[in-house]
Amino acid sequence: MGGTAVVVGAGIGGLAAAIGLRLIGWEVTVVERARALADVGAGISLHANGLRALDALGVGEAVRAAARPQYTGGTRTPGGRWLARMDGAALERALGTPIVGIPRAELHRLLRAALPPECLLVGAEVSSVDRSHPTRVRVPVGSNVLDADLDAYLDADLVVAADGVGSRLRTQLFPRHPGPAYSGSTVLRAITERPVPLRTDSVLTWGKGAEFGHIAFTDGRAEWHAVLNSPPGLRPVDALAALRHRFGGWHDPIPALLEATRPDAVLHHDIHELATPLPTFTAGRIALLGDAAHAMTPNLGQGACQALEDAATLAAALAGEPTVPAALSRYDAERRPRSQSVARAARQAGRMGQRLAHPLAIAARNTALRLAPSRVTVRAVLRHGGWAPPRLPAAR
Repeated sequence: MGGTAVVVGAGIGGLAAAIGLRLIGWEVTVVERARALADVGAGISLHANGLRALDALGVGEAVRAAARPQYTGGTRTPGGRWLARMDGAALERALGTPIVGIPRAELHRLLRAALPPECLLVGAEVSSVDRSHPTRVRVPVGSNVLDADLDAYLDADLVVAADGVGSRLRTQLFPRHPGPAYSGSTVLRAITERPVPLRTDSVLTWGKGAEFGHIAFTDGRAEWHAVLNSPPGLRPVDALAALRHRFGGWHDPIPALLEATRPDAVLHHDIHELATPLPTFTAGRIALLGDAAHAMTPNLGQGACQALEDAATLAAALAGEPTVPAALSRYDAERRPRSQSVARAARQAGRMGQRLAHPLAIAARNTALRLAPSRVTVRAVLRHGGWAPPRLPAAR
């Protein structure tokens, strides 16, 4: 089965969906409201399930070549005491691939490189769809660029709503759904301007209502992130100075990571999630994908991986079913239970990790982590990373 598709959103999930659809013979237009596809963002960890999805889409090898495997690291206290060590080699033996770290901009670039430029429509906006026709979807497309004249319609057999946690299409399709909810945490992140000497590939440090983590890259630079319990919308005048004050007494290399960062490189976002699960990921000939379908907290590092799973599963369903409705029914049945389960697990991980603020609760958690055998940590990662990708046609 082939056809025409419109993918709304050129994030990781949207680009991956477009790659999968083209792989099975579909004509695809990706509509992105940003005025330019700037290579911005911090870093990202990809677990085995995300890498396997990329393999199914034919771009796994390129991503691995640009990423740094994470073999060493773990979880620490602000004073530097180890709570748990990460055995990356054990994970690789169990899953066939290690966790890897890569700049988000580089991952975007590699996904875009797998698509012809003419299938990307940048600076265009989709705020609604017309589902009145039984076998086609009409997509009104307007310009999001000043002084640009664009007022057109795209007709498609399928629309993929990959327009993020604040999805406009999700709001249209599910007007009674409460939408994204604030998680109670805000995140600041950046990539260092220069290489920083690091003894580990990645580390998470848990303090009182706060987390600081880093991911090392192949060029010696590193991504760091700071997650804080905070009211929504609170923004310091000088974010980097505030972080140096907040984390200046934490163990090395945290002060060095902040020192190697330009003030204008710090990104600050409140964390929202779909705390109320959607009843379905499809409506007619429209499929929701990625954060539009199951936005989750970042505590398990699974947000992008789940979007990549969505993309591979959607392509396989369309390749294997005789009609679009049948394929979307299969996509919903395969993706909704798993992704919503991972979202619940991520929320719980945050409550037991960064969100904890009471000293007695923190002490109890730290003791439990120190006493737990390493195989317990490996088993937890296997529970989410041990996903088998669907079979797709050989990548072009």
